[in-house]
Amino acid sequence: MSAPSTAPHQFKVDIDPAIPRGYAHPEALVSTDWVQRNLNTPGVRIVEVDVDPKLYDAGHIPGAVGWNWNTQLQDPIRRDIPTKESWEKLLSESGISPSDTIVFYGDASNWFAAYAFWVARIYGHADVRLMNGGRVRWLNEESRPLTPARPTPTPTVYKTPSVNLDLRARLLDVVAIAQTHASNLVDVRSPDEFSGKIIAPPGMTETAQRAGHVPGARSIPWASAVNTDGTFKSAEELRELYINQKGIDPARDTVAYCRIGERSSHTWFVLKYLLGLKNVRNYDGSWTEYGSVIGVPIERD
Repeated sequence: MSAPSTAPHQFKVDIDPAIPRGYAHPEALVSTDWVQRNLNTPGVRIVEVDVDPKLYDAGHIPGAVGWNWNTQLQDPIRRDIPTKESWEKLLSESGISPSDTIVFYGDASNWFAAYAFWVARIYGHADVRLMNGGRVRWLNEESRPLTPARPTPTPTVYKTPSVNLDLRARLLDVVAIAQTHASNLVDVRSPDEFSGKIIAPPGMTETAQRAGHVPGARSIPWASAVNTDGTFKSAEELRELYINQKGIDPARDTVAYCRIGERSSHTWFVLKYLLGLKNVRNYDGSWTEYGSVIGVPIERD
C-alpha cells in the first residue's frame, strides 16, 4: 500500500452513482465497483472488520488492513470503546491520516464494520464509508480480487480531530426513556431475545443477568434493513418499515440497542445516514449492561 497523502483529497463529496437514490446521505455508502476502482487511489484506506476475525487471513480485498473488534475496538480492561490514545495508535499503525477516506466492510452484512464506522465518527474522522453488501457481496461477485497477504502500510501520526460523545447513549439515558417514553427506542435483537425467551444467542459469553427488553422499545431486528445479498434495502422500503409499520417518529430522538452494541450500530447507521433521522444514538452498553442492573424496569412478552 502506498504512503498516505497528507493533503486533503477529493472524496468527501464523491457520491457513488451505483448507490440507490433516496438515501439521506448516499455519500456514506460505496459499492464494490467503487472500491475496486479506488484500490490504488491515494487517500483511500480500506479496513475489514469481521465478527470472525480469522476470515481476514483467509482472503481479503487487496490493500485492506484487518482490525480485530474484540482486541482493537474494545478497551482491554474496561467494558468500553477504545480510548482516544488507543484509537490514534490503531489508525497510525494502519497508515491512516485524518484527511483519508476510510471504507469499512466485513462479514455478517457489516455488523462490526458499522460498529467501527460509529467509533470513527465518535472520534471525529470526517470521511467514513461502508461498502454496501460487505464481505459476502465482494466474495460472491466474479472477478473481485482477493489476497491473503497482509499489507505493510507506512505508519502515520494520527491525531483525533474531535470527540463527539453525542452519538452514544448511556445507561441513565435509557432508564429515563423507559420511564418517560420521550424518545424512540429500537431493540434490534432477535424476537426471542426481545420477548425474554432467551437472554442472548447461543454460545455468547458476554450477556445480561435477566431476559426481556426495555419498556417502550420497539422490536425491529437489525437484519430487517438488508436484502439477502447483504446490501441495504431502498430508502422507500426502510421508511415503510421503520416509520410506517413500526411507528418510529422522525421528530423524536432515537436510541438503538442490542446485546453489546454491534448490531445496534448497524441500525444506528440505517436511521442516521440512510433515513436521515436527526438525533440517533447507539447504546453500546445495550442489554448486557441494562439487563444486569438492579432495579431498572424490564418487560417481557
